[in-house]
Amino acid sequence: MSDEMLQKIEEIESFRARLVKGGGDKAIEKQHAAGKLTARERIEYLFDHGTFNEFDVFAKQLGRHYGLDKAEVPADGVVTGYGKINGRDAFVYSEDFTVIAGTFGEMHGRKVGKVIELAMKMGKPVIGINDSGGARVTEEMGALSQYGQLFFRHVRASGLVPQISLVMGPVAGGQAYSPALMDFIFMVENSSYMFIAGPPLVKAIVFEEVNEEQLGGPKMHATVSGVSDLTTADDKDCLERTKELLSYLPLNSGEMPPYVDTGDSPDRTSDALLEMIPTNPNKMYDVHKVIKEIVDNGQTFEIKKEFARNLVCCFARMNGHVVGIVANNPIYMAGALDYKASQKGARFIRFCNAFNIPLITLQDVPAFLIGTKSERDGIIRHGSKMLYAYAEANVPKLTVVLRKAYAGGYLAMCSKDLGADFVFELPTGEICLMGPEGAVNILFRKEIAASADPEATRRQYLDEFQEKFVNPTYSAGLQHVDDIIDPRKMRPKLIRALEVSMNKVDPLPKKKYGNMPI
Repeated sequence: MSDEMLQKIEEIESFRARLVKGGGDKAIEKQHAAGKLTARERIEYLFDHGTFNEFDVFAKQLGRHYGLDKAEVPADGVVTGYGKINGRDAFVYSEDFTVIAGTFGEMHGRKVGKVIELAMKMGKPVIGINDSGGARVTEEMGALSQYGQLFFRHVRASGLVPQISLVMGPVAGGQAYSPALMDFIFMVENSSYMFIAGPPLVKAIVFEEVNEEQLGGPKMHATVSGVSDLTTADDKDCLERTKELLSYLPLNSGEMPPYVDTGDSPDRTSDALLEMIPTNPNKMYDVHKVIKEIVDNGQTFEIKKEFARNLVCCFARMNGHVVGIVANNPIYMAGALDYKASQKGARFIRFCNAFNIPLITLQDVPAFLIGTKSERDGIIRHGSKMLYAYAEANVPKLTVVLRKAYAGGYLAMCSKDLGADFVFELPTGEICLMGPEGAVNILFRKEIAASADPEATRRQYLDEFQEKFVNPTYSAGLQHVDDIIDPRKMRPKLIRALEVSMNKVDPLPKKKYGNMPI
């Protein structure tokens, strides 16, 4: 090798080393002081050691105004590349807040767009690490145009490869729509926030006094808006949870989720379930306990845990196979479906269907939430999203009626009529057009009103109604239920049904796409 070639290599590597330093030592110290890792430190922690390959490190910013033409903007404020996470390939872009606050310029946007394009071509997940002060106003149309192209690519990648957004700092303005177009959003306590307009602009335009945390902090987005799927303690926790989520997901829509031998026997039964599920239909309990009792080793990965807590959505494994679980939680709102739960459930169901993840539904639902507020919140259009999502899904669908299964709530939680492949019911199950007490009050209102003892008469009619219609054998006799099962055997029964369904073929009608209610 000639001395001239060695000199050229040394020059390039020296230049690369300067660029890799990002905004320099002082900016890095400031990032650490804020409790945050740098863009490259995050990538190093996320990817398997020595597997990350960066590209476009030499990309140059295109700003030509307000002195930006004289500034060096290393890697244009974003690190891009690919590598392995737990031995499986993934693409990543990580915004570098040490470089002019990670602002989004034209070359920055091109680099991010390239990551998504490559992820689609190669069939690999893409992780976006957001830590940016927003659009680089000195580049005007260049930044705005790249926002549009970024959104376009997110939509084209949707349902093709998993897209995960990690909000590890500010995400403001139009850029906030990028995480929203991805499949999952994780936020970090005390260091991340998202909004389309910051507190100063909110004050100037709508005259509201609000701070960043109140306007778009992790707690607000986790509990009120439902924008965030998970709140994490710090950067490392966020990255660890990302690795955990990826362990449940296929690389793309053409693959099955990864199988893992968990060591948990598929024949395991559980006496504890006899006590967990009350025989009294009005008694509250936490369905999380039921879920953990039937899945492999009690391990789950819950999505939107703090939002719409009356519905649980989580990933788990059954005899090593990944499943998505949707379950009413009677400890909140008696497990009724409101508009928030319907939105949460429909999105989770559609993700699972897009990525070949079978669905297990645990029913204990008194109905959709009724009343003036519910109607004004749009329960009709939001509730129909659940109906649409389950009817559209053609992955294996298994349902267990734990207790109540009333009215439209029964249908919306994956009944036979919404395409469930197998429906099992516990001896405590009650499938009805409406709650028994409401039905009796309507059917026999004249007889009850005319009775010398209305309460005794109502009770008599209620007992007769329940004996005739509100028992598992009635619905099983009409083939709405495949079997009435012992709660202790729920796990092995579901595993057998799941495994016989794994090669299910259920093609959708040939069409461009359906028009989901919004």
